[in-house]
Amino acid sequence: MRIFCASIATETNTFSPLRTDFSDFTESFYAPPGQHPATPTLCSAIFPVARRRASAEGWDLIEGTATWAEPGGLVSRATYEQLRDEVLGQLRDALPVDGVMLGLHGAMVAQGYLDCEGDLLTHVRAIVGPDVVIGASFDPHSHLSAARIDNADIIVAFKEFPHTDFVDAGEAVVDLVLRTLRGEIVPVKAVFDCRMIEVLPTSREPMRSFIDRARAMEGQGDILSISFIHGFMAGDVPDLGTKAVVITNNNPVLAQETAQRLGLELFGFRGTTRPDFLQTDVALDRAVAANTAPVVITDVWDNPGGGVPGDSTLLLRAVMDRGLRDYAFGTIWDPMAVRTCFSAGEGAVLPLRFGAKTSAHGGAPVDAEVVVKKLRRDSWQSFGDSIVPLGDCALIELPDGGEVILNSNRAQSFEPDLFSNMGVDPAAKKYLFIKSTNHFYDAFARIAGEIIYVDVHGPYPSDPKTNDYRHLSRPIWPIVDDPFAIAET
Repeated sequence: MRIFCASIATETNTFSPLRTDFSDFTESFYAPPGQHPATPTLCSAIFPVARRRASAEGWDLIEGTATWAEPGGLVSRATYEQLRDEVLGQLRDALPVDGVMLGLHGAMVAQGYLDCEGDLLTHVRAIVGPDVVIGASFDPHSHLSAARIDNADIIVAFKEFPHTDFVDAGEAVVDLVLRTLRGEIVPVKAVFDCRMIEVLPTSREPMRSFIDRARAMEGQGDILSISFIHGFMAGDVPDLGTKAVVITNNNPVLAQETAQRLGLELFGFRGTTRPDFLQTDVALDRAVAANTAPVVITDVWDNPGGGVPGDSTLLLRAVMDRGLRDYAFGTIWDPMAVRTCFSAGEGAVLPLRFGAKTSAHGGAPVDAEVVVKKLRRDSWQSFGDSIVPLGDCALIELPDGGEVILNSNRAQSFEPDLFSNMGVDPAAKKYLFIKSTNHFYDAFARIAGEIIYVDVHGPYPSDPKTNDYRHLSRPIWPIVDDPFAIAET
């Protein structure tokens, strides 16, 4: 048995001022055939999983390229076509194959391609023919098009937000592809369009119990897999929105009934799932009043994980204006300021302008006399079993004693070691300011006295009602109150 695997992944914010090219992929993660590390990455967990299974079971794994770019703006046409054609060429060289396993994100948009993953899967199917089994893993913050549904036999999305289960999703794809090839199952998919777009963290109710019930249903009777595509509101594509995906063992009626039932239940959660996103003044009032430490305050919208720059200074300026002390900020993206700090050296005192360089919505740069406390080449943070590169980083101290980490590789805040790797003890600070919507939660909750979500308006298109969607034509909530009624008329 011969199986080919590959991974091309990024998340595209079509409203972002940034653009994504090949250098963004190589800067974040690029592994040619056979060079994928033993540790999994968010979208390429199929590689180490498939290696283990192939070694234990004696089938042939042919590895293609695995690559990931930090979420950003539109991918250049040349970059997408280069990566797509690279993988397709590797697949052709690997023929004949019995199966294909792909680690995808699902929200990549390139110039001229509104549905990169659908385009890739269509080409893969054309190469391998109708009888080869194709399986793909997806991030739930993605889009699900007809091209993806029609060309992939197996579709599995991470269930958790934060995405603590990306390895589980990779294992599910590998297992279902292998079981199909061995004739143990005949996978049949059904998809239900929930006709909404919402923030759906699984770290809190009602999503926590909902996901637990969905997990318990898998393996019961003919139900093989249940996934939910949350959608990605910053992607202006026709298939934007939440969808339920159910795979059964040759039972299409059960698949359709289950997808519709769970999808309608999920639609019923609209408007109740997200944490309280507080305005800046209210959030800082609450932080000051907290009697436990550290207080973790997250800027949910200046989050590089959503494709924006991550260089906003709006929250930092509010903190400085309040006169807060004993805080650490991680991170503000500013490669130019990082280079200046490296030129000055550790211990240097210098006037530094940093932040707010890429967008009119990110505030004004901060000018301050700073102390360069620590410099580190190729710094990083953890995300579960993965390593997330932060690039060259500088820890600076402001006149009020606050500490700020400046990074050269954009990345959202995942785990407290982004601070400790730069010499800051996160548990010893009164306030920790980070940039993430919810991926930080599991790791930071272990040390946090309190967690506060801050709604700092910036470059992220955070309100579907006012986002200027040009490619979305079907009715979805909250743009319309009852999209199902409109769809039926």
